[in-house]
Amino acid sequence: MATYVIGDIQGCFDAFRRLLDKISFAPEQDRLWLAGDLVNRGPDNLSTLRFIKNLGDRALTVLGNHDLHLLGVEAGARKPNKKDTLDDIFAAPDRDELLEWLRHQPLIHREGPYVLSHAGIPHIWSSEEAANYASEVSQRLQEPDYRLFLREMYGNEPARWSGDLSGNERLRVIVNYFTRMRFIAPDGTLNFDEKKGSNEAPEGMKPWFDYPRHDADRYSVFLFGHWAALEGKTGKPKFIALDTGCVWGGELTALRLDDGQKFQVPAKGKN
Repeated sequence: MATYVIGDIQGCFDAFRRLLDKISFAPEQDRLWLAGDLVNRGPDNLSTLRFIKNLGDRALTVLGNHDLHLLGVEAGARKPNKKDTLDDIFAAPDRDELLEWLRHQPLIHREGPYVLSHAGIPHIWSSEEAANYASEVSQRLQEPDYRLFLREMYGNEPARWSGDLSGNERLRVIVNYFTRMRFIAPDGTLNFDEKKGSNEAPEGMKPWFDYPRHDADRYSVFLFGHWAALEGKTGKPKFIALDTGCVWGGELTALRLDDGQKFQVPAKGKN
């Protein structure tokens, strides 16, 4: 039995299946962890969602910003982007079932020494605090009127966490940390504009993983996607970047947790 963590698929179903073949994934004994952004910008989002959903408890995923965008468009909270490739999902006869499954997925998964989230966890939160805050969002997404929340979820403000926040502002900033974070200031202020590599930090900011963590003794390995410009490199062995830009012509990456070995396939072509 092996556990594999895979970076942002974004509808690149062909590469996903080739990667599963390369690692000889056996659903009867192996497990998949997925770093979010299952859909969008790639050519086959419907097959991607169906396949992962049908794996049942052999696969788990956290939500990424593109997954939430899909839910937001369906809810009328977001206008489709010109670069979106989500029409195959919206036209599917099982779209409601797939979207219902998607909105019940978490923002964070913790198991053993590992913490998985789409964009990361800010240094201003312990992993325990992050899990509690993520649960607040998950509970709201699972309520019958979740579409009302999605209509208030988007925006860059507040850009910094405060325990005094409440309502949609509180949930919005939690979502932004988990799904949009790259560069961050010492006080927790987020930058939403800079998307380049880690050496392109805005003044007064650092990549989120460059700050010391107070809970590193308990949760020693942080797994995340979202930041394709890192090309899978953080320079820190306990912070593992898994988005290697498959949808942009790069590679799709899997990490085997059992021994730390990485596997990759190119976006197109043979292994």
